[in-house]
Amino acid sequence: MTKELNPGNIYGATIDRVRAQGGDKPRLGMEALMWIIHAERPLGVEELCHALAVEIGSTDFNVDNIPSISTVLSCCQGLISVDRETSTVRLINFTLQKYLSSCPHVFGEYEPHSTMAEICLTYLNSAQVKAISADTSPGALDTPFLEYSSIYWGVHANRKLSDRATSLALQLFQEYNRHVSANILEHMGHLGSPDQRTGFGISLRFSGLHCASFFGIGELVEALIETGYSDVNEGDSVGYTPLAWAAHNGHDEVVEILLEPNAVNLDKPDNNGITPLSQAARNGHEEVVKILIQWDQVNPDKPDNNGRTPLTYAAWAGREGVVKLLLEREEVDPDAEDDDGRTPLSYAAENGHGGVVEMLLERGGFCRADNAGRTPLSYAAGEGHEGVVKIFLGLNVSPNWVDNDGRTPLMLAEMNGHKNVVELLNAYEFPEWSGYESE
Repeated sequence: MTKELNPGNIYGATIDRVRAQGGDKPRLGMEALMWIIHAERPLGVEELCHALAVEIGSTDFNVDNIPSISTVLSCCQGLISVDRETSTVRLINFTLQKYLSSCPHVFGEYEPHSTMAEICLTYLNSAQVKAISADTSPGALDTPFLEYSSIYWGVHANRKLSDRATSLALQLFQEYNRHVSANILEHMGHLGSPDQRTGFGISLRFSGLHCASFFGIGELVEALIETGYSDVNEGDSVGYTPLAWAAHNGHDEVVEILLEPNAVNLDKPDNNGITPLSQAARNGHEEVVKILIQWDQVNPDKPDNNGRTPLTYAAWAGREGVVKLLLEREEVDPDAEDDDGRTPLSYAAENGHGGVVEMLLERGGFCRADNAGRTPLSYAAGEGHEGVVKIFLGLNVSPNWVDNDGRTPLMLAEMNGHKNVVELLNAYEFPEWSGYESE
């Protein structure tokens, strides 16, 4: 009896029923399950139905192939349902998710990620999608699968790249800078999420090499470089080179590949003056940082248009491993001021990164005031970072320093309701002299 009630046995039997259906129902059922299990985010009802209508390799998207959601639900034999609040399709419970995720053989002839990449790429290469103007917002079109396929095909391909996906990707790249999916991916990459887009304009500078570097697909990067048609130093609409995208996303293998052509500019900044090294530092990609700083062409202390260095970005984000790597270089200034007079120590203190604060102080970082008259202690106290406040008080940094608006660290802590910091500052007995206060 226990064996009969085992969820694995029940789900396995249901999968067998899915496969035993007639006609196209087994394919619809298994592909629907594949998408729901392996998609990068929950799929909407229309997104899933359009994905299931794609015939891999076809140059046309046949709308007559789009199944109804009731048909899809039926083909899955009760294993999936529609979340009415979000209009997304999901499995009936977490136990089924766990079962399917632990049994890769369930999908048989399907290799999920390579198959999903091929479906996305086939859709993007279809005549219907290629005919869309590159400056058209996906929300204005009756193409619900366009956004997902544009943003995530490379994620699936990077996990499992088939020969057919390679061929389809290179086909897409032939006129990629005129393809609507290039605009979708570029905007998502620069703004962090497709939901954050505030505008959608045409850009003819996001190339196939940018795309392959963004996703970190080394085989495609090599293939594009070998053709000789891709400019390794070309900037996109905001000046990101392929190297900058690879560094930004931490694709160290692709960074190595891009460094092979002698013509590559390792330190080329974007329109804001941010270098590939700063991109890697900001996002904590230690392996990329190690690769880049070993080259003489890379300035490890190069400021951007606002005076922020790679160390500034790493300190702001609390990237301790990167901070350590950069501080090992003598030419890196731990006290470099940006245009606001703020140092790496100031940003680390504001964000509560105690480990970074200690490393910077050990290397010679100083608790000086910025252009607004605020010290790192002021920022730490104002944000309620008790541990960082203790570090500075242990160095006899003055808690009575007044900023340009007449506020002390104690006042800022009180204003923001940080009671523990207030008590800490009130209990502190400041000595008669401190080198930090005198600066």
